[in-house]
Amino acid sequence: MSNLYWLSEDQMARLRPYFPKSHGVPRVDDRRVLSGIIFINRNGLRWRDAPREYGPHKTLYNRWKRWSDMGVFARIMTGLAAEAPDNNTISIDATYLKAHRTASSLRGKKGGRGRLIGRTKGGMNTKLHAVTDTIGRPIRFFMTAGQVSDYTGARALVNSLPAAGWLLGDRGYDADWFREALVDKGITPCIPGRKSRGKTVKYDKRRYKRRNRIEIMFGRLNDWRRIATRYDRCPKVFLSAIALAATILFWL
Repeated sequence: MSNLYWLSEDQMARLRPYFPKSHGVPRVDDRRVLSGIIFINRNGLRWRDAPREYGPHKTLYNRWKRWSDMGVFARIMTGLAAEAPDNNTISIDATYLKAHRTASSLRGKKGGRGRLIGRTKGGMNTKLHAVTDTIGRPIRFFMTAGQVSDYTGARALVNSLPAAGWLLGDRGYDADWFREALVDKGITPCIPGRKSRGKTVKYDKRRYKRRNRIEIMFGRLNDWRRIATRYDRCPKVFLSAIALAATILFWL
């Protein structure tokens, strides 16, 4: 098939340092299996519908599930992002990702964190919180249920923010505690104040226009069908799909 996706040798050379070591029987061809995993995630296919050129679909799924549980795909993205930092002006935002009924059906495991799926006006959703670098490449992700406030994502991400000069955010991040946390880290907030504020908040309007880069990033992620619609019940597996897409789109 001419429309199949294949990782190049240069791309594989950048990815291999982050692969877990193989113990015992050598792994099946990494390039073939990873290319198949990317093809499935990008096109929103069932694993059993994988083209035969990628090998048995069970091999693809088992590698995908095992490496997702190990956090391999998330480590690849953060590792590649750390190789070429450009964090003078970072941005923070969140977007909704629709959950398919196969992801939201049945009850979660007892004692677990849940599936991070919540009901909003648009139906069952997951909310993806993200931080991007100066040119709009993702460097941090955090996932919550759809109805959770942007403040929750900001509180989870603030301690892991890289050294930066500015942070761009919309009115949803206008909170005194968040502004103070940024200043303590040496970051200047560029966040407009809420209309309910009694005192007008000054911010750099010209610099604020660059915030569209994080919105463009979300748009490109949504081009991958298994991200725009969440089919995975396990939040760690779904976050791995997001990290994999971000790696292919922005860091390779």
